[in-house]
Amino acid sequence: MSNENQSGAFEWLGLVGRVCVVTGGGDGIGAETARILARAGARVAILDRNLEHSQDVADEIRVSGGTAIAVWVDVAQREAVLSAASEVSRTLGPCNVLVNNAAVRHEGPLLTISAAQWETALAVNLSGPLICSQAFGDQMVRNGMGGSIIHVGSICGHFPRANGGAYSTSKAGLMMLSNQLAVELSEYGIRSNVVAPGFVKTPLSASIYENPEVERRRVSAVPSGRIGTTRDLADMIAFLASDRSSYVNGQSVLVDGGVSQTLMKLVPR
Repeated sequence: MSNENQSGAFEWLGLVGRVCVVTGGGDGIGAETARILARAGARVAILDRNLEHSQDVADEIRVSGGTAIAVWVDVAQREAVLSAASEVSRTLGPCNVLVNNAAVRHEGPLLTISAAQWETALAVNLSGPLICSQAFGDQMVRNGMGGSIIHVGSICGHFPRANGGAYSTSKAGLMMLSNQLAVELSEYGIRSNVVAPGFVKTPLSASIYENPEVERRRVSAVPSGRIGTTRDLADMIAFLASDRSSYVNGQSVLVDGGVSQTLMKLVPR
């Protein structure tokens, strides 16, 4: 394993041997989360529509001494999710931790968005997490050992963004889905929380940062003085996956460098 793991940096999380499932794990936040969970000793299933990408991440983890498998899935297709869940259980064991990270984004105003674009956003970003939570949550219930479900939301789920209505709406719905799961699954020892990124460079947001001036202006808006990284998100997800966060349930944690707290700066005085 990496020097970071050998130094005991992740031992306190207590994730050794846990089966962790990460959707959209082929790149970006999902891939970094899979790496961190593996370094913490978890057995990781990397689910993605791009099997080649997820296989690359799994291979990287195995070369470093970890345990990982790559599984194809389309989270919007119930049968595909059920098949993936069966493969994970058969290969690694029942799921202990689910990270609902897979997402799509459509840019454009709501007045002109097509029905297909709207339905795709809701199918992947909202129905997908429900389907995955049902399939893997059932494994947690049957296993009787509790578990943790972490949904990757967005600051856009808290605050509307121009030309991002379908994405913002789906991410806002994801927060309520998580809250509902927290209420309904708590009797089984299963927690549900949201990690909401602010400005983070990922393949999904890469086009935004192609303009250096846009990046400069975004950095100037963040109190922490930088754009977030996938590691910033992965570390929070790993914490919520662990029993160290056992009293954190039904929450949405903004990992945004403080940008969500700057609204009053815009108010004339």
